[in-house]
Amino acid sequence: MTKNKHFIIDFDSTFIQVEALEELARISLRNNPDKKNILKEIKRITDMGIEMKMSFSESLSKRIRLLNANRSHIELLHKRLKNKVSVSISRNKEFFRNFREHIYIVSGGFKEIILPITREYELPDANVFANTFLFDEEDNIVGFDENNVMAQADGKTRLLKQLNFSGDIYVIGDGYTDYQIREAGLANKFYAFTENIERTSILDKADHIAPSFDEFLFLNKLPMAISYPKNRINVLLLENIHQAAIERFKQEGYNIVTLPSGLEGEELIKRIEHVSVLGIRSKTHISEEILKHANRLISIGVFCIGTDQITLPECSKKGIAVFNAPFSNTRSVVELALGEIIMLMRNVFEKSTNLHRGHWDKSSLGNHEIRGKRLGIVGYGKIGSQLSVLAESIGMEVYYYDIFEKLAMGNAKKCNSLPELLKKVDVISVHVDGRESNRHLFSDPYFRAMKHGTIFINLSRGSVVDTSALVKYIKNGKIKGAAIDVFEEEPVSNQGDFSSDLQNLPNVILTPHVGGSTVEAQKNIAEFVSHKIIEYINTGDSIFSVNFPNLQLPEFTDSHRLIHIHENIPGMLAQINGVLAHYDININGQYLQTNKEIGYVITDISKTWDSSLIRDLKKIPGTIKFRILY
Repeated sequence: MTKNKHFIIDFDSTFIQVEALEELARISLRNNPDKKNILKEIKRITDMGIEMKMSFSESLSKRIRLLNANRSHIELLHKRLKNKVSVSISRNKEFFRNFREHIYIVSGGFKEIILPITREYELPDANVFANTFLFDEEDNIVGFDENNVMAQADGKTRLLKQLNFSGDIYVIGDGYTDYQIREAGLANKFYAFTENIERTSILDKADHIAPSFDEFLFLNKLPMAISYPKNRINVLLLENIHQAAIERFKQEGYNIVTLPSGLEGEELIKRIEHVSVLGIRSKTHISEEILKHANRLISIGVFCIGTDQITLPECSKKGIAVFNAPFSNTRSVVELALGEIIMLMRNVFEKSTNLHRGHWDKSSLGNHEIRGKRLGIVGYGKIGSQLSVLAESIGMEVYYYDIFEKLAMGNAKKCNSLPELLKKVDVISVHVDGRESNRHLFSDPYFRAMKHGTIFINLSRGSVVDTSALVKYIKNGKIKGAAIDVFEEEPVSNQGDFSSDLQNLPNVILTPHVGGSTVEAQKNIAEFVSHKIIEYINTGDSIFSVNFPNLQLPEFTDSHRLIHIHENIPGMLAQINGVLAHYDININGQYLQTNKEIGYVITDISKTWDSSLIRDLKKIPGTIKFRILY
């Protein structure tokens, strides 16, 4: 297949992630007090040479004079560069081994640096074309062989003319000298490699931009280590998701677009059409109508706890795995709840407002400690139970109510009904989800059932409280104070207007849905959700998905992994295995899990297949989605 194909690959910033001479300088100059300035100058000279703003020979000569390096520094550099091979190059080590006779490293760098790295990829030394150092008697680098063709102007072009290859020639590199080979008519195509650095001066000159080596292999239908180039996986992150998630997706090589606010309607539909991974928080609503246009969507990451802003059943029907962060912001919400309980019991917010207006109101009247007060927690999940523990540790007596059976933490007391809890407690903190049955859970009857002077806190969902009823009971004194972080109508961005009947009421704290909005929580959420999505895409592992059957899978080696998502109907596994048996495919491992809506089957196989096997698996009635990993 590659008999008449030749692959010309640059070394610095292409085969490896860095410029080798710059790394050598970091080693040789480590004790030099002017190291920072010298490194800066070396980089400037490197860039000028790469962009043809200085002759390559002059660039090389100037950098070597600044290095002050010797052979021992090169040996240290080898150890460093072994860990600096470009990620997608390293991933495709088998390609280099299998096609080594057709791969040529053509570099303005130095053989003394390059060969120990390329040998690990089984590339013949004879296929490496680069400069060579000159050393003095003490092994100090004092220059380079100026007669080497690679040290001369247009060195790469001259070399290719000398080699006089017959057949197709493909050049992969990051610099202008790589493009010159194509410009001279010596190569079929030039691929601008941008995994490590993006030089805008050559992007418009390239036949193709290759954000990874996988992309090059994919475009040329060459064998590669992964199923699909990750740079072709489009990720859309909305609502100012923490940088930690962006960095994780970048490390994987995905194509990422970020927006600071949520999207809705036609704008969201337009954006989502070519997206494989969508990241949202609480403001973006994913309806059935939106999902009709999301035919490439593999997964949705909800970078918060609640998922009621997503039509989960429709996601399941379309084979879209949804992941959230069930634990990551728990502490932040609990701390805010505790702080607000103290603030409201002491009338701090109202007193602060008065003082800002110039009114001095020093009095103990109506101000209370929280020690000994009764806290009622409605919804005893992850947040409610942690609030229970911390509130008890500072002296509160805790009662809780949940529609599901929950084990009490510490000395907390379970109530058998919500009315029972409301009559007993001094403070109510709500931590329920936004399901339809919870809509206006707290309305006139339940507010009426509370003790006079109750403190009311809602950090869960705006829809669970009838705002007009809450306003009524704040005004008549039944509710002594309230802290509300969530609202039925919330702006989709910080530029939106906000209006509520709760504004300007005494002893009422209003916050803009920031219960989980701490730096710590957002970082934890970003890391957790992005990790779960990446794990799902890379291995099929669905543990912690809120809508998929949860499968925690072993690593697969020397296997191909077939991922089959289907309607939960009888006989699906038998049909899948029937197709595999028909093609005489041996199963290394198989994992099945179902829920009410869908079945999820993972099959590891060792044998290669033809396209008809995949076609027949996809044709099984009830199939929703099918993926291959290898």
